[in-house]
Amino acid sequence: MAKSKTGTTPSRTSPLMVRLDAKSKQALAEAAELRGISVSDYVRTVMVAQARREVTGARHRTIRLSSQEQLAFWQALQAPANLTPAQKRLGSLMRGKR
Repeated sequence: MAKSKTGTTPSRTSPLMVRLDAKSKQALAEAAELRGISVSDYVRTVMVAQARREVTGARHRTIRLSSQEQLAFWQALQAPANLTPAQKRLGSLMRGKR
């Protein structure tokens, strides 16, 4: 077996226990069933891949958004900001108006 970067031989598997509410657990079960795999295989396949993408993105300082997250971000950018009275006064000061 190959040695890891730390010089030790990695174990084949390591158990992970996660507590979920009933709806979340059901969602995982349904997603796994759609793929025809066990919930454990689903977590290994999907969640580990997602975690690796997030780690890579953090290392490269990039942000990757899902389609739903992209839409929410775009909508937030399109919405006009509601400035507080203090922010409006500051803006006036910065523009040289009193």
